[in-house]
Amino acid sequence: MDKVALVTGSRRGIGLAILKALAGDGYAAVMSDIVSEEEARPALNELYPKTPAAEGVNAAGRVPRYIRCDISAAADRQNLIDTVIREYGRLDVLVNNAGVAPKSRLDILETTEESFDFLLSVNLKGTFFMCQAAANAMIGLQKENIEGYAPRIVNISSVSAYASSTNRGEYCVSKAGISMTTLLFADRLAAFGIPVFEVRPGIIMTDMTAGVKDKYDKMIAEGVTPIRRFGRPEDVADCVMAAAGGRLDFATGQVLNADGGFSIRRL
Repeated sequence: MDKVALVTGSRRGIGLAILKALAGDGYAAVMSDIVSEEEARPALNELYPKTPAAEGVNAAGRVPRYIRCDISAAADRQNLIDTVIREYGRLDVLVNNAGVAPKSRLDILETTEESFDFLLSVNLKGTFFMCQAAANAMIGLQKENIEGYAPRIVNISSVSAYASSTNRGEYCVSKAGISMTTLLFADRLAAFGIPVFEVRPGIIMTDMTAGVKDKYDKMIAEGVTPIRRFGRPEDVADCVMAAAGGRLDFATGQVLNADGGFSIRRL
């Protein structure tokens, strides 16, 4: 039976790169996002590119699956986990990638409660309770003695978890909360042998950074990161694969910085 990987927010960008990497490594890939399945179909067809999209299945017989989910909604979260377990009988890797940016960048002296609540509802509350729902399901599945079952959880945060951006403070707060969420679940789930990791992307070329590309191009050229290029979604996926692959299990709770060296303190 194939191992199963679920990635939230995986219709595009970092999430899609992660899901492609997992699919390429033999996982049955479950895509989830907030859009309709029709809108997600082009991305879904990219998961197994060696097979004509019309066939909808690759040579190994894997069928890419899409399940719509708004992670800020409790019913959606539970339906997502329940559907995966019902259809596949297991969940080996959960990657909590879904997240949002502020609709408008405002100085923290002007940030609205509406924006604050929106970001924390999706980025922090959604991630926390996705961890909770998946953890309870994984603990239950361990009792079924599934061959080779060794589940893991990976949370995607950001360098904004520790780097101040005063024109999007609510985003920084939400990502900092994901860091503590990772530590809490790594601590609690250690007794069950379920490692939990955090991956912190830096300046990554995605739709979210497209609007400020010129700003970041200049900062990168001036050396804000030792590696002087934009990160790629695949760079983040590489870190996720390291965490999901089992070689870091004894390092549960650790952070993998996919940031071009931004986290290095330099003089």
